[in-house]
Amino acid sequence: MRKRENGPLLGVLGGMGPEATQLFYARLIRRTKAARDQEHIPVLIYGDCAVPDRTAAILCGDTAAVEARLTADAKTLERAGCTCLAMTCNTAHHFAPAIRSAVSIPLLHMPDLAVRRAKAAGVGKLALLGTQGAMEAGIYQDICAQEGVEGWTPDKETQALLTTLIYDQIKAGQRGDEALFAKIDAAVRGAGCDGAVLGCTELSVYRAYHPLRGGYIDAMEVLAEECVLACGKELTEDTP
Repeated sequence: MRKRENGPLLGVLGGMGPEATQLFYARLIRRTKAARDQEHIPVLIYGDCAVPDRTAAILCGDTAAVEARLTADAKTLERAGCTCLAMTCNTAHHFAPAIRSAVSIPLLHMPDLAVRRAKAAGVGKLALLGTQGAMEAGIYQDICAQEGVEGWTPDKETQALLTTLIYDQIKAGQRGDEALFAKIDAAVRGAGCDGAVLGCTELSVYRAYHPLRGGYIDAMEVLAEECVLACGKELTEDTP
């Protein structure tokens, strides 16, 4: 990580969506072992809500505008003195190679960290829950293949439920329908998965409102923890 006179400065590519971004910051604070303000991690959050929809861009194949916006935002954070980057959108990690090429500071890769966490936990078959764009781009599938983890992609009906939950409910400011998520959960367990990754930060928001029974790995939670460690801080034992 790049050194700076006053220590690490975490840059957050946020706004995708806004509620997920503020939840990430809350988790970053909660997971940092600190007794006073000055012991927390300095953070610059770029809440660029105007980044075009990542799923729509991936599905139509016209990704230039999204890539240009994300790389420009990353450069802005780098110029501001950030020593490392995090991005609070799983689907946006389709553009991680372009972002990494555009800046000289590291980007902590949320999907990669989440799959590695699942592997370390001994998960044999991992359900990949996220946007249709993330599934079409193969973000999580590619990492699973590299890590030797069997990834299960939701069937058409389950993916439609996820789209409703993510776009029509959480992004629209709702807390999410528990009965709808129960159907997703049933599909995951029916497929024989012994773990599932919440691979969309809107699903992380859903988890903040609704406790989930065992087997779910929250990619945003993993990212927050890894950011704490990357910035040289200790983790608390508390979890959301």
